[in-house]
Amino acid sequence: MANAQDIEISGSELVSFVTTDWAGITRGRAVPYADLDRWLGKGCGWVPANAAITAFDPIGPDNPWGSSGDLRLLPDPDAGFSVAELPGASALHAYQCDIVGTDGAPWDCCPRTFLRRAIRDLEALGFQVVAAFEHEFQLLGEGPVAPAFSLQGQRVADPLGPVLVRALDDAGTEPEMFFPEYGRRQFEVTCRPAAALAAADRAVVIREVTREIARLLGSRASFSPRTAAEGVGNGVHVHVSLTDLAGQPVGFDAERPGRISEVAGRFAAGIIRHLPALCALTAPSVISYARLVPHHWSAAWTCFGDRNREATLRICPTTTLGGGDPARQLHYEYRALDASACPHLALGAIIRAGIEGLEANLPAPPLVDIDPGFLSDGEREALGVRRLPSSQTEALAALEADAVVSGWFSEEMLAGYRAMRAKERELVAGLSPADLAAKYASVY
Repeated sequence: MANAQDIEISGSELVSFVTTDWAGITRGRAVPYADLDRWLGKGCGWVPANAAITAFDPIGPDNPWGSSGDLRLLPDPDAGFSVAELPGASALHAYQCDIVGTDGAPWDCCPRTFLRRAIRDLEALGFQVVAAFEHEFQLLGEGPVAPAFSLQGQRVADPLGPVLVRALDDAGTEPEMFFPEYGRRQFEVTCRPAAALAAADRAVVIREVTREIARLLGSRASFSPRTAAEGVGNGVHVHVSLTDLAGQPVGFDAERPGRISEVAGRFAAGIIRHLPALCALTAPSVISYARLVPHHWSAAWTCFGDRNREATLRICPTTTLGGGDPARQLHYEYRALDASACPHLALGAIIRAGIEGLEANLPAPPLVDIDPGFLSDGEREALGVRRLPSSQTEALAALEADAVVSGWFSEEMLAGYRAMRAKERELVAGLSPADLAAKYASVY
């Protein structure tokens, strides 16, 4: 990530210390930039019950902490980012933080700590994850529309594309593409792959910088899984590949089905086995399940596919054009993910599931290369393909029923997470599909 300390700025500007919580909202506190050195080593105060804040701000009342306890947001010196040139606004400076106790000890409920520990445990097996998050978002309100994927669609939004790409480049996310997507006023932005922690950090930066640029250009960007009752939804796809500890790819084997190696197949099998429970963490909101429906190129089944966009875990294509090396390109795309999820919690859970597949020596899942919704019940059963949860309630029940996945978390975290999600359901109960979509679009 770009180091915010490398940017020459006015002493009157602010730098924020932030964490992205279980609800996928980036929150924190700001200090004068001129005093940054004084704060970097000690961070700023935080409160345990903040973990149970819903996306709509009311706190889950049955959380384990209540009014008690104190924590610190401790900045990661390697996770600072800055965008110095913003149209009509002060520079944006922030550090992503680990949540720690007042003695500096890691807090078990910190999403970034959860991801760090998953990375550590995968490294103990001799592997690393390289990842990249690709985001879809929509511009809300009235405005010019154009055909899907068209040059016209890019130009009617101008100067959003070049201003956003420049800002993301300044922030160190290494943007690769910006283009109009299939939906109404919908766009996609992608960045280059990075080590797992940096990839999750970049996902946060992309969301926050995109919202900021859209706001400054007089619009509003929403990454919500649904911004309207009808139309397409916004997904977040995380691309994952395995390397050894020296950074050499280990996922490719041209002689095996799908060209995935034995170790990559075992990793994928762990993800497929635990998909229903993973949804509680990667597609965690009530509105998520308006997107995860069959025949919508999203994800609806516990399915592993080769270049199949109805598969929840998809092997992506490779090319030899331009001298491309398939061994370095081959990777999976996890598709049951959206921006109501915390990137660190989601990626940590995916890695944990992959570790389970490695340690259990699971065989690679069968490849399903058609829409699973067109298979008979018997065909799906033979392939081990099951329907993903169709609601937040079902996903949380799958999490509780899966002793492996729930075992990754302390009882304290599970209790806090349940309290937060219960309050979320209470806050949206009885809303029409249109009002539900509008409520989530306003915060994501």
